[in-house]
Amino acid sequence: MPRPSLSGAAPAAGSPGRPPGPPEDLELAGIRAAPLAFLENLVAEYGDLCSHVTRGERVWFANSPELARHILKDNYTNYTKAGTPDDFMLTPLLGKGLLTSNGAQWERQRRLCAPSFRRVAVESFDGLMVEAAVDLATAWGEAADRGETVRVDHDFTALTLRVVASALLGSELSAAGRGFGQAVDDINRFIGHFDGNPPADEDFRARLRAYSGAKTFLDRVVGTMIEARRLTGSDGHHADLLDTMLGARDEHGDALSDEELHDQVLTMVMAGHETTAKALSWTLHLLDRHPEHAARVRDEIDRVVGDRLPTAADLAALTYTRQCFDEAVRLFPPVWLISRMAVDDDMLGGLRIPAGTLVCVSPWTMHRHPEHWEAPEEYRPERFAPEHRHGRAGHSYLPFGGGPRICVGQAFATTEAMLVLTVVMQRLRLTQAPGTTVVPEALVTLRPRDGLLMRVERRHG
Repeated sequence: MPRPSLSGAAPAAGSPGRPPGPPEDLELAGIRAAPLAFLENLVAEYGDLCSHVTRGERVWFANSPELARHILKDNYTNYTKAGTPDDFMLTPLLGKGLLTSNGAQWERQRRLCAPSFRRVAVESFDGLMVEAAVDLATAWGEAADRGETVRVDHDFTALTLRVVASALLGSELSAAGRGFGQAVDDINRFIGHFDGNPPADEDFRARLRAYSGAKTFLDRVVGTMIEARRLTGSDGHHADLLDTMLGARDEHGDALSDEELHDQVLTMVMAGHETTAKALSWTLHLLDRHPEHAARVRDEIDRVVGDRLPTAADLAALTYTRQCFDEAVRLFPPVWLISRMAVDDDMLGGLRIPAGTLVCVSPWTMHRHPEHWEAPEEYRPERFAPEHRHGRAGHSYLPFGGGPRICVGQAFATTEAMLVLTVVMQRLRLTQAPGTTVVPEALVTLRPRDGLLMRVERRHG
């Protein structure tokens, strides 16, 4: 079915040297009211390299694997996060950590932090991940006994925050109590709805006060933990990621400063829990919608794991379970938009992109590109069977970004998600609560607009 025109007029051919797009200056509020539909309409009407004007600024939109590869990999040093909406929104909170730094500063941080997130290092946290998953499955089983529904997306957020914070900071986090999780909630609530033009109402002012207090609290907690660890060492506990980063040295023997450590910890806590929680939520939603795939997942878990607790060593054999997860984040990528700023003039798709131009790539539309995905709106886990992986165009699948700045925590996130999914599917059946709808909402991450409310049954075979 053809999508309606964005402009109500005939599609513009685009001026020479400029991608085509709607002729008028578009209201930002209108785009943000339905950003996913806006992007879908834009590429359907104007093609894989298109543009639009908002507040007098032209934004380029690239929607082919070749264009994404150029921006994110081949010429990535020319496409910076500095000056992008993400930079504006996240740098005041996170400082200059891996998510927000650029150039030589980013390269140094990446070299120092990357060893902490290699798969062999990450898999040492499998017991922590499984323990959190068992606690959640137990709580959901008790809710089932009471006939209560559960708020899956909220509960997964609490679980993934517990896991990443404990992996980063160890047992010391317990001293911060529930305040740590509340502070993260307050921050997410503020940045999830902030668009740079705050309304002058009391609700916004209340969220701003909560955000400011939460940021101060997190800064104090993280700073105190780093200072204490430098003084006392790890105290004999299982080495966490902070220990590893404290011991990291670059080629000159220099370590991360306290400020750099602070920014990395905050970045990893904030970025490392929300996306994984949303990926798990969307996976459970789709498995509920497609019980034939859920049945195959349970059969595989029964065969590989049985009644025991899973470990990281089991994940290689849970191939169909992984396919179901990968296909879920194809359809519902938690990071739905990637933005960069051109540092210097460059050629993109045969056109000159001027320095200072904002250019965006969207996993949401890339993952639905009909030239690269057959029946792209359908949930087909078999797309990710091993025999099909090599035939897929590079940068057509971007759930963790692409190029040198691909998410450093990818192995951590997928290991955690697979272990949690295995424990939940092993023990429980979850179905969407009657009378509820599940609609994607594109804020900082792609989340279920009204939450994901589900009924739980204990599994009896």
